Amino acid sequence: MQLDNATIKRLKGIGHELKPIVMIGNNGITPAITEEIERALTDHELIKVKLPAGSKHDRDVVATELATAAKANVIHTIGRMALLLRQNPNANPKLSNLARHAQ
Repeated sequence: MQLDNATIKRLKGIGHELKPIVMIGNNGITPAITEEIERALTDHELIKVKLPAGSKHDRDVVATELATAAKANVIHTIGRMALLLRQNPNANPKLSNLARHAQ
């Protein structure tokens, strides 16, 4: 999915307020982690994930692997945080981070 700069800026603003829902440890991407990210993206659409320590390249690889596994987009990475987006047309407005910040 292609996003324009204004949309990315808005999503980064929403993501700034979020707390990480999933934290990746030294074991890396496990089936349990993938399952939790799937559930979180279905419920919330936009989530923040805390990545394991390592070089920037290593963290970017993990963020990309997570997004690929979840069929999501990496909106932004900074430090050990990654912001992932997968829009859900049937999202629950009470859970969706996008619905709560709709303009």
